[in-house]
Amino acid sequence: MHLAIHHSEHHFTSGNFVRDIVIGMADGLTVPFALAAGLSGAVDRTSVIVTAGLAEIAAGSIAMGLGGYLAARSDAEHYARERTREHAEVREKPLEEEEEIHEIFRKYGLTPEESEPVVAALRNRPDAWIDFMMRFELGLEKPDPRRALASALTIGGAYVAGGLVPLAPYFLTADAGAGLALSVISTAAALLGFGYLKGRFTGTRPARSAYQTALIGGLAAAAAFLIARAIG
Repeated sequence: MHLAIHHSEHHFTSGNFVRDIVIGMADGLTVPFALAAGLSGAVDRTSVIVTAGLAEIAAGSIAMGLGGYLAARSDAEHYARERTREHAEVREKPLEEEEEIHEIFRKYGLTPEESEPVVAALRNRPDAWIDFMMRFELGLEKPDPRRALASALTIGGAYVAGGLVPLAPYFLTADAGAGLALSVISTAAALLGFGYLKGRFTGTRPARSAYQTALIGGLAAAAAFLIARAIG
């Protein structure tokens, strides 16, 4: 009696979503933080810092979201152009395309004789043939048609969420110095936490990712603060 063994694999499939959050959150935490820290070295009133910070968050989220939208649209347009070209090559130069299939399998150690059954099967399935070439020859995956808008909203939203962290302490006090101290603490904690989570999702060591993220954000803020203090 043989028992059937069910093997299930769990893979992380939200890479694009996580990447968009990382892009938006990383800039949202560091850029407004650096701006607020820099202004804290030049002005005494937190109202000026809050106004400038909110304006920067609004402008930054729109710019970042638009950049994500255009990047996703560019990927989709590139895929469409390459698929059209591949379709023409399969129709007009089938022998050359078949040889490319053999070459792909040759990289995996298969001889032309071993890969011929696959070539023959794809020859009778033009759409599958094109899909195969897009993925294994060009390394392109068909993009989600909703990706452009989703990317824009995710990046823009993450930027706003990240930007409010260093700016929020300035709502609680009228003293720029006190606001800066609270902003440093809250932003450092957020950078460490964000870096740790980013490391978990991207496969790097979480502790190292947390340290690097906090260090980069801190250096950006320190540079802006010192420049503003020197000018003021």
